Amino acid sequence: MAEIIQKDGTWTFDGETLRLTPGRDKNVGLLRRTLGELALPLEALAGVSLEQGKKSGRLRLRLRDGADPLLHATGGRLTEPHDPYQLTVESDRYGVAEYFTEEVRTALLLEQIPSGPVTGYLLPGPPLPLSVSAGDGTVSFDGERVRLEWNWKTEDAKAAAGPRTLAVADLEGVDWQPAAGLENGHLRFLVRHAPTKVPAKYDPNAVELWGFKKDPLMALVAAAVQARLPHPSTPAAPALEGPRAPETDRPAPPGPAEDDHDALLRRLRELGELHRSGILTDEEFTLAKQAVLKRM
Repeated sequence: MAEIIQKDGTWTFDGETLRLTPGRDKNVGLLRRTLGELALPLEALAGVSLEQGKKSGRLRLRLRDGADPLLHATGGRLTEPHDPYQLTVESDRYGVAEYFTEEVRTALLLEQIPSGPVTGYLLPGPPLPLSVSAGDGTVSFDGERVRLEWNWKTEDAKAAAGPRTLAVADLEGVDWQPAAGLENGHLRFLVRHAPTKVPAKYDPNAVELWGFKKDPLMALVAAAVQARLPHPSTPAAPALEGPRAPETDRPAPPGPAEDDHDALLRRLRELGELHRSGILTDEEFTLAKQAVLKRM
């Protein structure tokens, strides 16, 4: 078990799951507080790093492409206080942070987790139901339907049509653009066979987000909807073909042909190299070697 506790939050790793719990510090962003604790399976991780500064540093997690609907929906545009995959570390806790980093890296090596993209989401997305008000409207999502309701600031042409309900089955994508400076952003739902270039201000399938109010919670709605759409790597299925089951890209358990004497000898050599290079401790090497020898 590896754990690091900071004002910014607490990260705990048990060898299989990495739990990220936001702290109560005033610098923790609204999105992180609302999202709450995240449980990341080891298979979702591509790497971890520690950046050290004079007064404080930062732990950063890198997830495999396509593992998290939140990262896909936001496209790397979450600002620092709202990014759940960063943790501010005080300088006197660098030793703990280094140990934590090595524990995660060792587990990735031992489990032979690839760092490449996945073909199915490994995180479920934000919990439901969700209802967020921002800009010119309110968006609610129950897992099957998106409902858009307008407020007094909505453009007359858009408000005249009244509230709008969209079924997830009718959507082919979601587009979240955060406000930048005084420039407005939007959350737009892309309806199948109904492309549009109309500004969000006039689009009945979009909520306009004001540039002067930095409200990130519409990103959670975008992620929740994205989690229920076909994975970006999934090819378009033929009309008569059912939906494809998502895959995780994690190596399958070795079959009889792979579990032979030569394969186990190669594994022993790999463990020896990891031990000599200092990646594995004496105890970790001994345990891993014993497990291989039992299979021989």
